[in-house]
Amino acid sequence: MIKKVATMAVASTALSGLANRVSAHENVMEDKLKGKINHSVCAWCYPIPLDDLCKAAKKIGITSIDLVNPQDFDILKKNDLTCAMVASNGKEWGITRGFNNPDYHDKLEAYFKDYIDATAKAGFKNLICFSGNRNGLDAQQGIENCAKGLRRLLGYAEKKKVTLVMELLNSKVDHHDYQCDHTTWGVELCKTLGSENFKLLYDIYHMQIMEGDVIRTIRDNHQYIAHYHTGGVPGRHEIDDSQELFYPAIMRAIYDTGFKGYVAQEFIPSQPDKLASLDKAVHLCDI
Repeated sequence: MIKKVATMAVASTALSGLANRVSAHENVMEDKLKGKINHSVCAWCYPIPLDDLCKAAKKIGITSIDLVNPQDFDILKKNDLTCAMVASNGKEWGITRGFNNPDYHDKLEAYFKDYIDATAKAGFKNLICFSGNRNGLDAQQGIENCAKGLRRLLGYAEKKKVTLVMELLNSKVDHHDYQCDHTTWGVELCKTLGSENFKLLYDIYHMQIMEGDVIRTIRDNHQYIAHYHTGGVPGRHEIDDSQELFYPAIMRAIYDTGFKGYVAQEFIPSQPDKLASLDKAVHLCDI
């Protein structure tokens, strides 16, 4: 009897401890966020059905899923989520083939008009685009070519209330030869176009690799930035203390510029519980 009582007491304590840990995790997942940062997450980083990601995101307090194609907009709508950055890279067009090549301009115009229509119809605002690879093109000619191609779309985008947003990517590690790989190049393209319907996606991971000085760059160029992506450097994994960036300070700098758009988590989780990593990252950025 004594042994039974002792065994039952140990089991009860263990179950109680487990229940507390589960409850604590659920409470973290459902903590109300502060509202200074609008949170999104990139769908491609999570190898689970989009509907499952939507449900998990809502529990965390995320209100957007990034880089979703129009055929999946209904899944976002069903879960009462927006798409802060619509994907545009299909089978034919992607990162390496973009607006810096005039040979593509006719086809890109038709392609992007369809995507602008779909984005506007869904009530979303931002559509991603890319410069393309250099392939021997110098910086100034790349800007001129991109401006020429994008001007064919900007009037249409303005009527539809859609902003074309070119992503800044690193050409050192992940996207060799990509042209829009420095903030100065992207800002010069923005100035050349002079349109509120063309801005930049400042990917913090990519720009830390290419140029560093993240906070100063954000402060100096925030008027040209429509959207932000995160990622741990090096490796593009969790944005915790295993990497070199301090995201709370970066988020404060973004908030202090008056930014009203979205910050999307775009790291590739390395931990077994990928959604727990996402939860931690959002709360880390919730300044």
